[in-house]
Amino acid sequence: MKRILFRDVEVIATFDPQGQELKKAWLLVEGNRIAGLGEGPPPTGPYDEIIDGRDRVMIPGMVNTHHHLYQTLFRAVPGAQDKKLFDWLIFLYERWRGIDEEAVYVSTVVGLMELLLSGCTLSTDHLYLFPQGKRNLIDVEIEAAKEVGIRFHPTRGSMSLSRKEGGLPPEDVVQTEEEILADSERLILRYHDRSFGAMLRIALAPCSPFSVTPSLMRETAKLARNHGVLLHTHLAETLDEEAFCLGKFGKRPVGYLADLDWLGPDVWIAHAVHLNSQDIEKLAKAGVGVAHCPSSNMLLGSGIAPIPEMLAAGMKVGLAVDGSASNDASNMIREARQAMLLSRVRYGAEAMPARKALWMATVGGARVMGWEEVGSLEPGKCADLSLWDISTLEFAGAADPVAALLHCAAQYADLVMVNGEILVRGGELVKSELYRYVSRQREIARRLVHGV
Repeated sequence: MKRILFRDVEVIATFDPQGQELKKAWLLVEGNRIAGLGEGPPPTGPYDEIIDGRDRVMIPGMVNTHHHLYQTLFRAVPGAQDKKLFDWLIFLYERWRGIDEEAVYVSTVVGLMELLLSGCTLSTDHLYLFPQGKRNLIDVEIEAAKEVGIRFHPTRGSMSLSRKEGGLPPEDVVQTEEEILADSERLILRYHDRSFGAMLRIALAPCSPFSVTPSLMRETAKLARNHGVLLHTHLAETLDEEAFCLGKFGKRPVGYLADLDWLGPDVWIAHAVHLNSQDIEKLAKAGVGVAHCPSSNMLLGSGIAPIPEMLAAGMKVGLAVDGSASNDASNMIREARQAMLLSRVRYGAEAMPARKALWMATVGGARVMGWEEVGSLEPGKCADLSLWDISTLEFAGAADPVAALLHCAAQYADLVMVNGEILVRGGELVKSELYRYVSRQREIARRLVHGV
């Protein structure tokens, strides 16, 4: 079994239940697990590798709780940059409908590369768009994630309500309920790994109230619960969505979800911007988790989610970069900084300390997505972690190394380990061959956006 020792780490912020921060510390990895950590002299060797942690801060690997990886092909698209959600969607559906298997594979690799470099070790993805004839796109992105080496929890998204039936998407990117449910079950049976320390799990994720039918929501929930997998959807993102739900279903979004038997500890929702106190109470009581997407909500002008209120109510809250067409980045440490800043705008400077934002990015995300084996640095947990070099220009003069990761705007990790494997060293991907996908991504994006 391979033994890797990190020694003389400036600070190890464990984010364990006691909130321990170890100074001049060590951490030992054996195989794919954390064997021990502490201050003072490390355990005796032999070791396969010793990593010098001087001028470094170690935190757990971050967890990205919501993304649309194919959207890394559609960053800063002219005509979409300054639109609110519904108009933005209608405009971009016309470009998204052109994606194929190669586009999904390449965009998944590129998005996960960016996440990995930013200290993210576990990501979900919400792929809900299946142009006609493109049925196995989830399989494609699973293979792409394996090539990158990141821990992956994709969701089988779906859209069944086209414009003809009163929804937003065009007809050629929606599927029938029968197609959706059959493929959802196929993916669960083929890929979902329930074991401790799994690298791949599956969830089911009808897209939103304005793109799926109530029937599909109910049947998807039944299927997921029969197989013991999680459920995910967008909810309460904009006031337009609230008006849609009131007009079509006679309920605000949370009430609509309750009618569909979608309130439970096996559910997490993306955005949750427009919630009142009764909504928060219902969601907290049911154990529903939230993927907070601050940059996306800011760019689309959707609003500021009441995160401090959710946390005070005991809700599970994690962070997410969301799709790269509404961010337009896949950088988790930047997203943690945005979460810290955005809550302060609405609630004041004390509402979101740096450590609370980092907690949401690590422990919070792991809880939202049901991964008890990651999110904190403790003996027996999976060896998912990141090291940050605080000797560089932006940290010069920083007195609190942990808070400095957000206050001083860290960009990329120095080292990232996933499941005991070092995937980033010196701020670069160990698998250097992955960088070849960047140029191909640019070519595909030009074709899809500009037709050239």
